[in-house]
Amino acid sequence: MSDDTEFRESLRAFLKEHAPGRAPKGAAERLAFAKAWAATKYDHGFAGPAWPRDAGGMGLPFEQQVIYHEEMARYRLPAMPGTGWEMVGPTIIKYGTPEQKEKYLRATLRADIVWAQGFSEPEAGSDLPGLRTTARREGDHYVVNGQKVWNTNAEKADMLFVLVRTGTQEARQKGISYLLIDAHAPGVTVRPIRDITGGEHFCEIFFDEVRVPVSQRVGEENEGWRIARTTLGHERSAGALNQAAFYRRIVDELIALARERGAVADTGIRRRLADFDVRVRVMNAHAARTIASIVATGEPGPTSSVSRLYNSVFEQELHEFAVELLGPFGLLGRDDPDTVQRGRWTGGWLATRASTIGAGTAEIQRNTIAEQVLGLPRDPAMPPRS
Repeated sequence: MSDDTEFRESLRAFLKEHAPGRAPKGAAERLAFAKAWAATKYDHGFAGPAWPRDAGGMGLPFEQQVIYHEEMARYRLPAMPGTGWEMVGPTIIKYGTPEQKEKYLRATLRADIVWAQGFSEPEAGSDLPGLRTTARREGDHYVVNGQKVWNTNAEKADMLFVLVRTGTQEARQKGISYLLIDAHAPGVTVRPIRDITGGEHFCEIFFDEVRVPVSQRVGEENEGWRIARTTLGHERSAGALNQAAFYRRIVDELIALARERGAVADTGIRRRLADFDVRVRVMNAHAARTIASIVATGEPGPTSSVSRLYNSVFEQELHEFAVELLGPFGLLGRDDPDTVQRGRWTGGWLATRASTIGAGTAEIQRNTIAEQVLGLPRDPAMPPRS
């Protein structure tokens, strides 16, 4: 029996015994449920497939990472709460001090600490180097003032990883530092924002004279932009195989919906379903290529923008087709008694309107691909990004 087969069987045995089942409905209960599952994975040695062993992860070879995500996707498992494991975790692994690694890595992987990102600002979203949140040095502390926005799940966070301006505004990316900030520190205010689905998945964060120890800075002062690029690259590639496996299931469920609605007799419908099937296979292949690049170099590189752009457009078009397939029923909300499958497809259509905005707009991804992957000249109307 090969090592890969043994690993798959051991993972299946773990999931069969420990997979937690259906999540509860309340927000607080769902968070506790997700944290408990993260702790169970960690305590049994099944957390952090790509993280090195000395950081608390599994240190899996590439082939077994593929197996890990395939098997996990077979179950409706709660997602890791926050963005720590996929963004700030790999950043601390690469740039953090020994004290930061000891304090945060295992606690992040076990979800004892939940993280939220603090990058975008009201006037610095796509043009992130233009951020205005300041951090002035006072002895062994920074004093932070400013505002962040579109911060996913910040209301649940224990810690924030934040870009702040420690240099002049004119210095742009050369005057940015990367801080780890206690989400409950005096002067930190988090306000949820209601989105188009009716939920509150995003927040805005205000910093008013927030004191942050200098020991909470990752990397050198004014070197945060380079570090942030690592964080963003991992955001666009982390869980890529898991996302591909997730959408494999979604496409299968979409095909089942078409059968249920009696639509598969239509040649045009079958052609579009076949197209989605092919595209989710491409998603999986590109995810494998991106993970292989990380294994080889330690960095996702600019090609992570290809994955980000491809996946965001794909999930939008998939849900647009699903709503078209439902016809008038696609107009019904989640609470309507006549809604199809509790409104999941309509809810998905609404939620994915943001897919080409969050984590870098589709326009920014296209520019990155054009300049850094294809080697095309930079648009002179755009500010430099490196």
